[in-house]
Amino acid sequence: MPPGLRLVVGLCLMAFGVFGFLPFFGFWMLPLGVAVAAMDVRPILRKLREIRIQRK
Repeated sequence: MPPGLRLVVGLCLMAFGVFGFLPFFGFWMLPLGVAVAAMDVRPILRKLREIRIQRK
């Protein structure tokens, strides 16, 4: 799965996890969404740190 798409899928899972009281959606979607989105957060933070270091 492409890196940017993982972040979007993770955010969607977290958003739909809020509706856990509905039959199809569940609260299980919240931790799964966090886990999927976390795969893309670290590389983004690394790139931002590199850009910040280069500007100094």
